[in-house]
Amino acid sequence: MTGRLFIANLILVILLLSCRGNSKKQGEFVFPDADSIPVSETEKLSPEFLDDITRNISSPVEISDILHRLGVPFSTAYLASSIDASKLSTSFDKALKLGILGADLGYLNMYEKTGTSIDVLASIKKLADGINVGQFFDFETIKRLSLNRSNIDSLFLLSNNSYNQIDKFLRDKGRGQLSALMLTGVWIEGQYLASEVMKQNPDTLLRNRVGEQKLIINDLQMLLSPYCNSSDEFKNLCQSMQEIREKYKDVKITYSIGEPVMKEKNGALVVVQTDQSRVEMTNDQLKGIIEVTEKIRTKLITGN
Repeated sequence: MTGRLFIANLILVILLLSCRGNSKKQGEFVFPDADSIPVSETEKLSPEFLDDITRNISSPVEISDILHRLGVPFSTAYLASSIDASKLSTSFDKALKLGILGADLGYLNMYEKTGTSIDVLASIKKLADGINVGQFFDFETIKRLSLNRSNIDSLFLLSNNSYNQIDKFLRDKGRGQLSALMLTGVWIEGQYLASEVMKQNPDTLLRNRVGEQKLIINDLQMLLSPYCNSSDEFKNLCQSMQEIREKYKDVKITYSIGEPVMKEKNGALVVVQTDQSRVEMTNDQLKGIIEVTEKIRTKLITGN
């Protein structure tokens, strides 16, 4: 998780709740339970804060990047290959699956699986056009970059920028429910990728990333809460996300603010943040998170 998201959540906690946890030392905060931030506060969030949390949630490549750096082998079994974009009829399904496939696209491109990524991209185009946001995808450029491995960084930037623009456009046009669905899809697929890998590769870095998602779950709850009673589809989705949040209830996250330091990088001095987070999560808690993630992700994809 990026430092920006930690700071954003930290500011929210301070402004809304004053931080309930007892500090062990100055500059250290224990994040409160997810349920401690009232749903009613959702409408009070500033556009800047919403931009920040959605920008972090909507990055479809962060978990994939971690898996790649850890040397985790690529597996097609992790992909949401059962999604058939041509058979989705509602905006709800299209927006949710657009997010899921966006995370898969990031995973494929990270591992340079260009052939499969073209197929996923075609499905993404259908879904994006289906909710009238296809104009934010430069499909020809993304397709060209997908076939050229030397431009992988440009591909990541272009793909992420497209999702960020879609999110902002939907919220600006009063279609925030579709933005919330897309972001939920991105998150659940990234969470699924991390959870499945954790079964075979219990790496500490990946374990901490899974634990830190307690904060993201709270952000998603705030984004989804205005729509939970708008339809049966949303009601079921909110209940499913609540199942995951319940598994995080006893996970503890402590965030320590460190002093920034100056270091030389490529002949220039840069400021390096020394902020740190500490996740306290038992093996049983992790197992419960992995199991419920797999169950909910399967439910969202198959509709059963």
